[in-house]
Amino acid sequence: MSPFLWEQHCCLPLTRRADLGELARYQRPGGAYVSVNAGYAPHGHDEVVALLEDWRPRIEADERYVLVKNIGDLDSSRVNVAFDLEDSGPLEGRLDRVREFYDLGVRTMLPAYNHRNAAGGGCLDATDDGLTAYGKDLILELNAVGMVADGSHCGARTALDISELSRKPMIYSHSCMRAVWDHPRNITDDQARACAQTGGVVGITGIGIFLGPNDASLEALVRHIDYAVNLVGPEHVGLSSDYSFDAEDANAAITDNPGLFDDWFTRWGPINFTPPEGLFAVEGALRELGYPEQAIAAILGGNFRRVAAECWSVT
Repeated sequence: MSPFLWEQHCCLPLTRRADLGELARYQRPGGAYVSVNAGYAPHGHDEVVALLEDWRPRIEADERYVLVKNIGDLDSSRVNVAFDLEDSGPLEGRLDRVREFYDLGVRTMLPAYNHRNAAGGGCLDATDDGLTAYGKDLILELNAVGMVADGSHCGARTALDISELSRKPMIYSHSCMRAVWDHPRNITDDQARACAQTGGVVGITGIGIFLGPNDASLEALVRHIDYAVNLVGPEHVGLSSDYSFDAEDANAAITDNPGLFDDWFTRWGPINFTPPEGLFAVEGALRELGYPEQAIAAILGGNFRRVAAECWSVT
C-alpha cells in the first residue's frame, strides 16, 4: 500500500462559494491529510470565522472527508482535512483568538506574510528585525494551544527567531531551498538546519517560481527535496503543493496586489502550480533515485504527521 500523504498547504478560493469537492482529488491508496488555507494578510478575524463556519459543516457532511480534530481522527480510507492561516493578522492583536481558531480547525499559523506586521518580518522586506515582543508571545501561545508555528513567507531573521524560541517543532509548511533556486521566498540552509533542530519539517512546495524559472515539473520538485534531504536528513523533509484550485484567480490577485507580491512573483508571467497528482508522483520518483521505503514514507507524510502528534492538543 502507498504511504499516507500529508499535504501541508493548498488553497481553495477564499469564499463561502468554494467547491469543496476539489479536495476529493487527494483520495489515494493509503489515505491523505490536507491542510487548506483559510486566510492570509488581507483577511480579518470575522472573514476567516465566517469562511470556516461555512466550510466546516459541508466537509463534515461529505462522506469522502474527515474533519480532523485530533491525530487519532486520521482515517486512511478518506481525505482528512484541517486548516491553516498564512498570517497572524486575523488575530487582530488578540492572542486569545489562537484558541478560537484552533477550535475551528486551524492547526498551523505563520506570523507574517511577505511583509512586516505586528508579529515580525516578511521575506520581501529589505530589512527583517525578527520577531517583535508580540510575535514572541504569539509563538509561545501557539505552543501552548497546540497550533504549529510556521516560518514560510517570514523573513529569515524572523523565522530563525521562531526556531530559537519555539518549545515544540516548527515547520516551513511550503518553502523551497534557496541554494537550489535563489528566490526570496525560499529558505536558507541555516533556516532549514534550525528548523530540523526543533524536530521540525521543511515542506517543499510545488510553485514554479520557487522551484526554478516557473518550472513546476516533477524533476524540479524532486531536485529541491533531494537537496533538503542531503542537508537535514529524510526525517525533516515533507511536501506541500501550495496548489491553487482557482489558479486563474490566484494569478490575477498576485498581479493586482503589488503591495503584497512584487516583481519576484510576476516576472515570469502566470505562475505554474504542481497539482495534487504531482505530489502523488513523488513516491515513484524518489524510489527511482534509490530512496529506501522508510524514507519515502517519512517524506510523503510521516514527518508532518509526527510533528502534528507532538504539537496538537490531545483534547
